[in-house]
Amino acid sequence: MQGFPRGSVGRGLSPVDRQTLLVCSFVLAAALGQMNFTGDQVLRDLAKNEKQLSLLRDLEGLKPQKVDFWRGPARPSLPVDMRVPFSELKDIKAYLESHGLAYSIMIKDIQVLLDEEREAMAKSRRLERSTSGFSYFSYHTLEEIYTWIDNFVTDHSDILSKIQIGHSFENRSILVLKFSTGGSQRPAIWINTGIHSREWITHATSIWTARKIVNEYGKDRIVTDVLNAMDIFMELVSNPDGFAYTHSMNRLWRKNKSSRPGIFCIGVDLNRNWSGFGGNGSNNNPCSETYHGPSPQSEPEVAAIVDFITSHGNIKALISIHSYSQMLMYPYGHSLETVSNQEELMWPVGSLSTGPMTVASSTPSPSSSVTRGTMASCCQPHRLSPQPRRRGWPFGPSWSTRL
Repeated sequence: MQGFPRGSVGRGLSPVDRQTLLVCSFVLAAALGQMNFTGDQVLRDLAKNEKQLSLLRDLEGLKPQKVDFWRGPARPSLPVDMRVPFSELKDIKAYLESHGLAYSIMIKDIQVLLDEEREAMAKSRRLERSTSGFSYFSYHTLEEIYTWIDNFVTDHSDILSKIQIGHSFENRSILVLKFSTGGSQRPAIWINTGIHSREWITHATSIWTARKIVNEYGKDRIVTDVLNAMDIFMELVSNPDGFAYTHSMNRLWRKNKSSRPGIFCIGVDLNRNWSGFGGNGSNNNPCSETYHGPSPQSEPEVAAIVDFITSHGNIKALISIHSYSQMLMYPYGHSLETVSNQEELMWPVGSLSTGPMTVASSTPSPSSSVTRGTMASCCQPHRLSPQPRRRGWPFGPSWSTRL
């Protein structure tokens, strides 16, 4: 790419200090079996115009990839957030500066936050063991969540049951909670979280929401009226393989864990694998964080959702919860036509429950960072929900990446 400088030597530390820091970090990472992100930074850019926006998009197309966009280049009025590996910091910052792209350091060292997060989890786990309880204010592993599901269903069997809708690529169970007060094939709401495995805040959100539903039924009028008229299906861990991998090896892993002969890189972005396939915001490069896979619904995790929803036949709303981008998104974004109930879908934008948000509707920019409406096109829902707030949650760092 023209104007992109070469070299990979970081700045800010002497060569001796930098070498010592990296050696210590890698030794610690090897001992723990975890990938290490010491020195990686998150930079925030704000493009002034379309030309500068195009320069940022050029970074996304680099092979091999040098940056991980957490908030991709969408339009000049929106900030662009990107994780830059320590080894690429000098090059990327020089590129930005040479093109007059102003940036700020949003996160100085990602590994510091990851260490804090892991320590908080360890502390919570020690407390849980001593009290034989489950903390709703901490992150949990896949095994812990699945154990909680079994116990939770047992404790609330009057309105709650567990359904297995399929298996992941690595043969893990894909589980769904069903909230129901009786009847068959009633109108239903589908909620899924964690389709991007590193978005831990979404798993925590669904667990908290599940408890809220059972505790408020019979007390809160809205919850009671909804459950008396409809069922709720909640998939807490939509990407079990990727989620397990974020705990065992790579905290920032986003995709699933599927592999194919002849392809070196593994994983598909499950949120790009729906029927509205290959549009803006997806990538045909298997090494990309937004790789859409070889074909629509090629991934067992996505196929399981589609098969369940289509076979049910009476799902009235789909709610897919993500983290970070602070956007209200609804179908059908692959078309430029305004949906008939747009006014309803846009209310409330920026309520007390979500904070200030950007509307991402059926009029996306030409290079939207998300394939909006692709899940809708396979399953025909009425709407998608607001995304949960990024800041202020009591679950630890919740800055994982774009949709």
